[in-house]
Amino acid sequence: MKRIFYPVAVTILFAACSTGPHYLIDGKISGSDTVKFILLKKEAGSYMQIDSAVSRKGSFKMKGSVEFPDIVQLIAVNTGYRTSFYLENSRITVSGRLDSLFNAKITGSKTNDEYRSLIEAKKPLSEKYSDLYIEYQMAYQTEDTAKTSRLEKEIESVLEQRNAVDLDFIKSNPASYLAPMILKDHSYEMEAEEIKAAIEAMDTNVARTPVVKELMEKVALMIPVSIGKKAPDFTLNDLKGNAVTLSSKVGVKLLLIDFWASWCNPCRQENPNIVKLYNEFHKQGFDILGVSLDTNRDAWLKAVAADKLTWTQVNDPGQYDDSVAKLYAVDLIPSNFLLDETGTIIARNVTGKDLYNKVKELLGNRQ
Repeated sequence: MKRIFYPVAVTILFAACSTGPHYLIDGKISGSDTVKFILLKKEAGSYMQIDSAVSRKGSFKMKGSVEFPDIVQLIAVNTGYRTSFYLENSRITVSGRLDSLFNAKITGSKTNDEYRSLIEAKKPLSEKYSDLYIEYQMAYQTEDTAKTSRLEKEIESVLEQRNAVDLDFIKSNPASYLAPMILKDHSYEMEAEEIKAAIEAMDTNVARTPVVKELMEKVALMIPVSIGKKAPDFTLNDLKGNAVTLSSKVGVKLLLIDFWASWCNPCRQENPNIVKLYNEFHKQGFDILGVSLDTNRDAWLKAVAADKLTWTQVNDPGQYDDSVAKLYAVDLIPSNFLLDETGTIIARNVTGKDLYNKVKELLGNRQ
């Protein structure tokens, strides 16, 4: 009896494995005969190939499985053409033309459908933002300060409305695998408790995704440097190689810890605002400690001179796992922390006019 039933049991096991959750990509790309397609997924900061297929008369298939829905890139090798979509265990059709692969029609992925619907919902706001930004650039070039001031407020309002659409999606779709990815995009502007609360409201299966795990790790790092906490002390070398401690700078009415780098364009664009802030309020008790993440010392020194950053500058060139940036849960720059005279964090990641108004208000209250 055992000799009869054993192979039957094995057959059933293999059948069960082959019919488990999997994806099947059905590619129908005209003009792609003999073209090799590869499927890439971002992991640990770099892209890894997870599948490939050669097109025959414009058709190809890929089959495999993923643990959770995730965004992938489909690349036509040696052509420069590519598209991206959310891959999940379902039958997914990718159809279109090779020369417009970026605009291929994707069907069969629920997560991708949710993403496209969200983009469509924000489209009027995105278009309004683009129009306002073009108008702002023209007003800025003609030095029309009244108009730029008005447009800045309008742009800020549109961005707030667009962000509200994203945050409402997270709240209204706790079982969507897209929700944690949107949350990650907005986590830079959120406090630790806000991120934690959003995660706790998610479906159990969604909360198991790597993105949520990454966010929870970020929350753990953020809590010690959240508003109301004492800023952790650290020691880094300045422009001349001398050791500078954060504690040696604490004691002024307001101290801004500014994380930046010479290669960071948004940082360089923000620097004129910080220079203005320093020049106007330094004598009133405002100071800055610039923390550069440059690994190229010459580039750092050149940027400090070019941008006229006259306050104390130190360098944090270490790997992220052993850096002040990690100590302060900084994973995007520019990033900053505003401290009071006791070294307590009273604001974080405030930039531009908002930072100017914040410093002006706080110094006024401390005079």
